[in-house]
Amino acid sequence: MSDLIDLTIHSEEALEHAVQRARERNIIIPTFKQQRNPELIPDAIKEKLADVGLWDLNPLNLFRITWHNEPKEKGGKYGGVNYIVFPPELTGVNAKIVMLIGKWFPTGAHKVGAAFGCLVPRLVTGQFDPTTQKAVWPSTGNYCRGGAYDSNLLACESIAILPEGMSQERFDWLASVAGETIKTPGTESNVKEIFDKCWELRESGEDLVIFNQFDEFGNYLWHYEITGPAMMEVLDKVMGPNDTFRATVSNTGSGGTIACGDYMKEQFPTSKVVASEALQCPTLLQNGFGAHRIEGIGDKHVPWIHNVQNTDFITAIDDNDPMALIRLFNEPAGQEYLVSQGVPADFVEKLPLLGISSVANLLASIKIAKYYEMTDEDVIITVATDSMEMYESRLVELTEEEGEFTPMKAAAAFARSLQGISTDYMQELTFVDKKRVHDLKYFTWVEQQGKTYEEIQAQWYDRNYWKSIHGHVDEMDALIDAFNERVGLLQKLLDEE
Repeated sequence: MSDLIDLTIHSEEALEHAVQRARERNIIIPTFKQQRNPELIPDAIKEKLADVGLWDLNPLNLFRITWHNEPKEKGGKYGGVNYIVFPPELTGVNAKIVMLIGKWFPTGAHKVGAAFGCLVPRLVTGQFDPTTQKAVWPSTGNYCRGGAYDSNLLACESIAILPEGMSQERFDWLASVAGETIKTPGTESNVKEIFDKCWELRESGEDLVIFNQFDEFGNYLWHYEITGPAMMEVLDKVMGPNDTFRATVSNTGSGGTIACGDYMKEQFPTSKVVASEALQCPTLLQNGFGAHRIEGIGDKHVPWIHNVQNTDFITAIDDNDPMALIRLFNEPAGQEYLVSQGVPADFVEKLPLLGISSVANLLASIKIAKYYEMTDEDVIITVATDSMEMYESRLVELTEEEGEFTPMKAAAAFARSLQGISTDYMQELTFVDKKRVHDLKYFTWVEQQGKTYEEIQAQWYDRNYWKSIHGHVDEMDALIDAFNERVGLLQKLLDEE
């Protein structure tokens, strides 16, 4: 087993504390296989979910950490993966752009799954003691929300860390879920300030476990094992006999979601993995820096868990375009204009499913389709991490800054920020280019965050480094099953059926 994700039992005492806490709080932990395929979830649990809201602080909602939730706010069951296919009338390209929808996870974002992939392995191996330790979740938004939520459901104390300039919706929600919320200076681009706060906490002497999404391989693992297969399930539905899968597109962010590109490339070896970022902070593209407004994709560094050698393309998105498009997609004048341009009305109603970073993923997909001159037999897949539910305050702010969103402004946004998207600020990576991006990790992770020279070299030169994370679901699930068996609640529930 790779030591990148440690599944050895560290403390029998801590494990027993976790078991007792789970027994007291009615906690049953789902397996990775159940998250991948909810048909494996016992009927007794499905029946109990009938009266549970999607965001409720109820341990049963651990079983809703899946791409397969019925799109309902309460009492939903399971079905196919939630996704949309963008019509060419909207994108201006013929390629099929497919987007998985994260809104129907608890917390409204798929990061709740990435956090699960980090915390649960520690719990079921005695590496985290919920009776004595606190889980620290540093991020630029959704990951710390997911971590605080998972911690609450798993009866663990939590500390959420995020920049003070993030949307007010995040702070309002965290106030009722996280044990403590720490605001760091800056906005989306100020990741180092988050890291600095983590070092301050480490040195405080408090008993903490810091789950840094940028270097936690549980984040990578969850997306490789859960999001990747979910994408395959969708492609089985949307691809015709003559179609070719061409690319997996993802904002880099923490480096977690893009791990599904590794999975997809194993299924389609000629496909591309496309990493996208904000033009105002072009770290990968130009070794640059800056500040931007595409919430959810912190930057100025290369995440430790980003497999750069498997990344084929970089795109940079001008943050003015997603900000214009969230108005086009959500304001009445914008939606009316889209319908007037031939975009089906029933599809326009789905556009609020895209948050700001989701719109950036759409634009990166359009750029790739144009760059490769893709046809209607080419397929691209990407992800909507969250929806506009987390950004309503941004629409209010934009109205205050720019005035009412009129039909004329809608026409301008459609022409400039959607149909007018070009192939500028893109780079197809050579071997040397990939090495350049990989080497950027050194300055953050070796110089500042305690990684070693040997580790960064292994990421590049050891051909088994990234593969060693894959294929351990059976081992992980065996530990979860053993944990649930010791708790005893699952068997009791099954006996009552």
